[in-house]
Amino acid sequence: MNFWQLRTQFYDLACFNIHQVYAWQPGFEKNNLTRWTKQNLLVKLRNSWYSFPEYLKIPNFQNFVSNKMYTPSYISLHTALAFYGIIPEAIVQTTAVSSLKKAHFENIFGSFSYQHILPDLMFGYEPKTFLNKQTILFATPEKAILDLLYLYPFYNNEQEIKELRFDETFMQEDLNIERLNGFTERFHSKTVRNRVNILLKIYDLC
Repeated sequence: MNFWQLRTQFYDLACFNIHQVYAWQPGFEKNNLTRWTKQNLLVKLRNSWYSFPEYLKIPNFQNFVSNKMYTPSYISLHTALAFYGIIPEAIVQTTAVSSLKKAHFENIFGSFSYQHILPDLMFGYEPKTFLNKQTILFATPEKAILDLLYLYPFYNNEQEIKELRFDETFMQEDLNIERLNGFTERFHSKTVRNRVNILLKIYDLC
């Protein structure tokens, strides 16, 4: 088998892993992937995961990569908040949450951080269409806010939460308060509830 056969088989998937290759060609020689990566025909994402250099030109591809190379996970925290225009900062690291252990990866597509949450808290995300045939799992705005308040303990008072500089228009017009409160109850945490109450008070949403 040559590279072009592999490319034809997997290019439309955007990224793939070695197990998919073995399922397709059980006798595949893994060293081919190393050789083709050195020839810049493939891009290594992490152990056993690969993509194609043509995808470097695709906007938001790093979010798709984040979903694929560490599962189960979904985009949340600062990356999701920036995506929705809730925070003003430019994001240099793709942030996600997962029921697996904390992890960090770096590759040519960027830097990827995964925060751990309990399996019971893996909710509040939805698929967004990507490249027509693919999807990216994204936290809803309300779940991204809750993940942030839950995972970063220093957001425990009015001053620290104000420093997040959430977009005033979004908070007043687009935030789904009913969903936020419903999701908050599913955390079963007085600490998270108190932090949400502070947030609602800051933006006069109580």
